[in-house]
Formats: sequence, C-alpha cells, structure tokens
Amino acid sequence: MHTTSIEIPLLAGKVAGYGREEQKLFVVCEVETDEGIVGYGLTGHFLAQAVVAALEKHFLPVVRDMDPRDVEAIHQRVAAKLNPRAMTGTVSMALSCLDIALWDIQGKQAGRSVTRLLGGCRERVPAYVTFGFPQYDRDQLAEAARLHVANGFRSLKTVVGVDKGGWREDAARVRVIREAVGDDIDLMMDANYLFSPVEAKLLCRAVEDCDITWFEEPLYQNDARALADLRRSTRIPLAAGQMEGHRWRLRELVEHQAVDILQPNCTYCGGYTEARKAAHLAQTYNLPIANGGGWPLFNMHTMAGLANGWLVEWHLGMVSVGETLFIDPPRPENGILTIPDRPGLGLEIDRDGLKDTRVTA
Repeated sequence: MHTTSIEIPLLAGKVAGYGREEQKLFVVCEVETDEGIVGYGLTGHFLAQAVVAALEKHFLPVVRDMDPRDVEAIHQRVAAKLNPRAMTGTVSMALSCLDIALWDIQGKQAGRSVTRLLGGCRERVPAYVTFGFPQYDRDQLAEAARLHVANGFRSLKTVVGVDKGGWREDAARVRVIREAVGDDIDLMMDANYLFSPVEAKLLCRAVEDCDITWFEEPLYQNDARALADLRRSTRIPLAAGQMEGHRWRLRELVEHQAVDILQPNCTYCGGYTEARKAAHLAQTYNLPIANGGGWPLFNMHTMAGLANGWLVEWHLGMVSVGETLFIDPPRPENGILTIPDRPGLGLEIDRDGLKDTRVTA
C-alpha cells in the first residue's frame, strides 16, 4: 500500500491526495515467477488496506504455482474459490492488480508489449487531460485550460457535481472553459456519480450548446435505467463504466442503451482479461471504449491494443503517481501517447520510489 503527494498547475499545496481528499492510497502488486520474471500491477484508493489483505491472505494461496499465461484459468479459480457470487469491490480490485501483473509477465516472457498481446491495433493513442479540479476558481480554470492546450492537448475534462453552487455553477464553469479554449477543443464533463437524474438533465440542458464530447458517469450508482432515460433526453453523449467490477455490470450499461461510450478500466474491472471482454462486448454494439478512472500508463494498452479503443485519460494526479513509481515513463507529445516498444507494460519500476511511497496500515 502506497501514498504520495502531487503538484497540480496553479494549485500548489491545495490538492490533497491525487485528485480528491480520499484519493491518497494506491496498491501495487509485485508478482515473481519461478524463473525470476517480475510483473507489476496497480489499483486505486478504494479500501486499499482490504485489497492488500485480500492479495496476501486470500489470492496468493489460491493462485500460487499457476502459470501466469493461463489468465482464464486463474480468473476461473479465483471465481470458484473466492468469488462464486460475482461480487465486486475489493475482490475485483485485487484481481485487477494481480491480472495486470500477469500480463506484464506474459509480455516480458514473449518479448511483446501488452498492447501487442491484446491485439496490437495501434501504437499511438490520443490522450485527454483531466485538469478541471474543483479547487480552481473560474479565472484559474480558464488559465489552466489554456495552459494545457498550449502544451498540446486537444481534449480536456473538468469535474462537475461537487461545487457548492450546484449545477448552475457547473454550467458557468463549463462555459468559462469553452470560451477560454475556443470551439476546436474537445471538452468533457465528469460527475463521478454525484447527480440526481433531474440535476443531470438541468445541467445537460444548460450546456448543450457548448459542444460537449461526453458527460461521464453523471448519475447516482451508475443507474443504467436512469442513464438510458437521460441519454434519450440529451444530445450530449454519455460515458460510464470505469468503476464497474466485472463484465456483467458493464453489460447492463450496454444492454440498457445507457451509454454512447463504454469505459472499462483495467485497474478496477478485473485487469486486462476482463477489460478485453468488455471491449469485445462494446464492439458488437458498435460502441467505442475510452479510458475513465485514470491510471493511463496501464489503460493505454487497452486503448491501443483493441480495435474500438479511443482516448486515454491523462489524469494529472495519477500521472504524478506514475512519475514517482516508474523511471522515465511515456508522456504525450501534442496530445498523443506512444506505447513503449518494450516487453510487458514497458515500464521500469523505480525501486526508490516504490520504497519511499510505501505506508503501513
């Protein structure tokens, strides 16, 4: 279990955790084969102590001595021994962490990147920057937006649903960004499940003329029925799925026609093994997948490897974590992220960074 401090442009000392107050912890899983090949996985802040305990006390006894290439067999054994009722939460995050490490090992064994193991559809993927933190006032928000456009990003995402001014203030902030960057920049909104259906409809109505690329996870509980109703009432495309823990919850979003963009996140949904299944599901419905929920250094492989992969989320807080954990990780150039031409994840762990960020319960 690990933690680190971050720096955000124009907000020195004003952001706790790596985006929100509760986002302080993350879990890194290190897996070593009997041949000495080491793979790494990661998952986010939710119930981090429980995820560590699950990996050490429950997962390891179940998967020890299995072949890391046999990911379907490993998932099947985990399901049978640890999760026969297909629960999500801690078990999904622990499985995600483990599965990512297994794909890293597979790539290193085969001399191929995870992108290529997943299908190798492309070597470069566009990235959007999540920058619109609630700690910015309106002037800072505009300045930060212009800064990221000047740095080459063509797509920006801002957080909504947390301002004391409610949806009206959110609408005003969205307009500030659009006016600051002009009409040629993609602009997304992310509510992190925080709106009621009525509030979400009011916000959509207020900003429909701002050419929003997508509205991400607008509603409480990712309620598929209510999302479908919202989708029918607005011209703004809806995106969701980043925190769903397995393919059945993601399927619910697709079958209810609740989303325009599906967002499986390999660090939460069960790793690359499950994210690939979600991507194939979306593809049969002609839906793109895009990265929500951050952790771009891992999700870039999903977006690049699979045919319907689209944008990677360059979440500034989680990028800062990656800069701490890895030596010279890839960075976007003019808003485009190039997949490293190296085996596995293509990331070199920084042992000092791993040690310095580690915390105990």
